[in-house]
Amino acid sequence: MVEAKGIWYLYDGFEFVLKDLTFSVPDGQIVGVLGANGAGKTTLLKILAGLLPSKEMKNEPVRVLIDGKPVQENYGEIAFVSEAGSWFRDLTPQQFGAFLADFYPHFDMAYYEKLLKFFELEEKPVKTMSKGQKSRVEVAAGVAKRTKYLIMDEPFLGKDMFTRQDFMQLLAGSLTGEETIFITTHEINEIENFIDRALILQNGKLAADIMLDTLRESGHSLTEKMKEVMGYRKDGFTEFLRTGE
Repeated sequence: MVEAKGIWYLYDGFEFVLKDLTFSVPDGQIVGVLGANGAGKTTLLKILAGLLPSKEMKNEPVRVLIDGKPVQENYGEIAFVSEAGSWFRDLTPQQFGAFLADFYPHFDMAYYEKLLKFFELEEKPVKTMSKGQKSRVEVAAGVAKRTKYLIMDEPFLGKDMFTRQDFMQLLAGSLTGEETIFITTHEINEIENFIDRALILQNGKLAADIMLDTLRESGHSLTEKMKEVMGYRKDGFTEFLRTGE
């Protein structure tokens, strides 16, 4: 289980990006972390992965616990997939995989090579690749670590629509059901049938916590719910042109 209690985060010289977020996620749940640009999605994922320290506020202890332990004690069970990339520029994909296999006890080299083939990645230094190709190396490496916790920050950047759809099917087919996944993306329609739950952030706060089964039973889509939570007005632009407000 992932337990987060009272998460605050402040970048120097700015207002708080995250404000008192509290939630828990049981094992095996797939969670979409959604919201507009600047809502704090990437910051939250980095805190959950132990890459950023949360702040203590109001004299209350801030806790981010993984299986009851501080996140820093569970690095070996966490894979963080980011658009920034964790690869080494001078290594080829195969060399990078060999490096990861020495550090992650469950690294699945056969599955990693399958992903490299699926993404049609050449065996050349990562530094010579396009942004989209680098993103593919990052995704393949993260998923192949076979960790209990998989945190994915915009994994679809640089991928066309058909590659994204194929990748979601490939990822879904490789899961055992025991993995806990956090994923943030703007491609909401493509993850709606993949995630179990959506945490919607707005202005640094948890604006909604939605179970997808309940949402489906209500006859609404995730996109519709997000528009409702975020106060989106379909006629907003027309009204602005008419009134200037």
